[in-house]
Amino acid sequence: MVYRTIQQNGEAELINKKSRFITQLARITSEADAQAFIAQVKKTHYKANHNVPVYLLGDDDHIQRANDDGEPSGTAGVPMLKTLQEMGLHDVCAVTTRYFGGIKLGAGGLIRAYSNSVSNAVNEIGIVERRLQKQVTIAISYAQLGSVQHYLEANALPMIINYAVNVEIETSVPESALENLENDLTNLLSGQLSLTIGDDEFVEIPVTTTKNADS
Repeated sequence: MVYRTIQQNGEAELINKKSRFITQLARITSEADAQAFIAQVKKTHYKANHNVPVYLLGDDDHIQRANDDGEPSGTAGVPMLKTLQEMGLHDVCAVTTRYFGGIKLGAGGLIRAYSNSVSNAVNEIGIVERRLQKQVTIAISYAQLGSVQHYLEANALPMIINYAVNVEIETSVPESALENLENDLTNLLSGQLSLTIGDDEFVEIPVTTTKNADS
């Protein structure tokens, strides 16, 4: 399983014709997470004109919620949700707070402002790709360390090295690549190693974003 989400919780602000648009983002695993985050933002920004909430859950976005919070219908929540989907993000809640600056933006202006506020916040916070991988521990001698390090580096595999009486290297691979890893290391070390296959865990890889916000 591979999917993208935000790197961490955070916020960013844009000014559009004197209106402040503050977007706060949070990673969520349930609707309860989303509702708690939305309530927190509304409590913090209780004097704001609008606190527009959206969220999506699941690698197929089977749960999607959007609310305009008093803005003209279709000008706030839906553009925010669509932006998250266009950026390929999942399990995210976004709340954009608007402090009205006295100049009306019109329907088109609002759609652009709310959409840009979300993409700007995502770009500021960053995106990670979450990959479900098998954890593997490789037990070897010190004399074998250089060969295994070279192999893992050449195959762009992560490694954490633990030094004790022997050496233990922790790495991770997709389940589909597990057999190749075992065969390659067995051949490389003439069978002189011990492999322990651990649990499935998500590994997060930073992703460079391609969508830029227009202020």
